[in-house]
Amino acid sequence: MTDITEDEAPPKKSKLPLILGLVLALAGGGGGFFAVSSGMLGSSGDADHTESSEDAKQVEDIPKVAFVALDPMVISLPAGGVSTHLRFAAQLEVTPEHAAEVEALKPRVIDVLNGYLRAVELSELGDPAILVKLRGQMLRRVQVVVGDGRVRDLLIMEFVLN
Repeated sequence: MTDITEDEAPPKKSKLPLILGLVLALAGGGGGFFAVSSGMLGSSGDADHTESSEDAKQVEDIPKVAFVALDPMVISLPAGGVSTHLRFAAQLEVTPEHAAEVEALKPRVIDVLNGYLRAVELSELGDPAILVKLRGQMLRRVQVVVGDGRVRDLLIMEFVLN
């Protein structure tokens, strides 16, 4: 029988797999970087841009737009939450020929938006994704008030809960 003495230590594990894995990871990362930066993968490099200077000068014109600024609103929120007020400001993107008509209907627009924002649940206002939904809902209500084809978009300038 063989007795195991305290002086004998179990054999140590080899560090070769760890070193080999590290070297392969670095080589793969370097190869991936080279492939993307040289233009072999993706289109982030300038090698794909073979346009002549004439083509580069032909840029689409920005469509003519006008903006109608809505007066900032402060909406009181129901008690029970951390926030007590919502500060809201927006601008309407309109076609220039309809800017005066939309400007004349601003009181109705503000009334509709004020009513809608008061009806939104306080729990929904804390959700980061709610802004997209609110924007779509408010734009549709504004379009109903001023008529279709006059307002292209509603741009939220300020949306602060305090």
